[in-house]
Amino acid sequence: MMGATRRAVIGAAALCASAGSGAARLALAQGASGAAGLHLLVPAAPGGGWDGTAQAISAVLRETGAMAEVRIEHLPGAGGALALPRLVVGLRGRPDTLMVGGLTLVSSPVVNQSVLTLLDTAPVARLVGEPLVVAVAAGSPLRTVADFARALRADPPGLRVAGGSEGGADHILLAMIARDLGVDAFGLGYVPFSGGGGQAAEAVLDGRTRAGISNWSEFAPHIEAGRMRALALSGEARHVGVDVPTLREAGIDAVLHNWNGVFAPPGLEEAQRARLDALIQEMVRSPAWEREAARRRWRPLYLPRREFEPFLRTEIRSVEAVLARLGLGQPRQAD
Repeated sequence: MMGATRRAVIGAAALCASAGSGAARLALAQGASGAAGLHLLVPAAPGGGWDGTAQAISAVLRETGAMAEVRIEHLPGAGGALALPRLVVGLRGRPDTLMVGGLTLVSSPVVNQSVLTLLDTAPVARLVGEPLVVAVAAGSPLRTVADFARALRADPPGLRVAGGSEGGADHILLAMIARDLGVDAFGLGYVPFSGGGGQAAEAVLDGRTRAGISNWSEFAPHIEAGRMRALALSGEARHVGVDVPTLREAGIDAVLHNWNGVFAPPGLEEAQRARLDALIQEMVRSPAWEREAARRRWRPLYLPRREFEPFLRTEIRSVEAVLARLGLGQPRQAD
């Protein structure tokens, strides 16, 4: 399975490299800040968290007049790993292109043994994040985090927990919980769904799994409607406006934010990167962005490029260690 995915990624890179004219047509302008338009690459299908981030960026840039037009291209597959060659090879040197990505795009190259990682891009900024939520169906006998912890200790593979892609943020949080409880992360009953929170919620509601983990915003409609019950959030503090305890409050030392950021293709001149830096910095400081983030219940986690790049390196090392404990990948050799 791993080898097949690796060949798919390499094949995608070759396809992108041979499609230069197509890439030029998809890009909407030759500049960045102040140009006619921007090309946003989303490494997932419409409707998920990365698409929501791209839609928010598009709306704010157009509302503020920073961009006259924003083109969004979706390229799903392998937890985002198939979009990396599109950005790194096919769109190399394009100063009018950004890719949306986040924590799962840190882990997916490890799981899929990709030849490319986010360190092969030109990171621009971390933007926002939100905690994950551990939730069950409203009628579940698991009424508290303590109940969930007892069930996990008693029968790790038997406690089926739905979430997004294997090795993604949801899977990582379950592994962190297991580690803190002294449970072997290799034997967990994690049930991955490529469609993320929507499919995971369906699995919880129809009884295929006993619990689920996803971004708060993806499970929130079911929780607020009374179809699901939130047990705990993964933030270091309670989420604003949400009366749900954190895992730490329940005695489990597991904190994780599923952050999103933006990445430019490699091969840009420093002046071009600086223009993209300024474009995004102005966007996150705008009232329009603050309003959009509040509406979507995101937590502002802005890090400019100079801070984002070292954060990424630390994050990759941390995620690789967790995935190695899950048996889903081996840490890469240090640069």
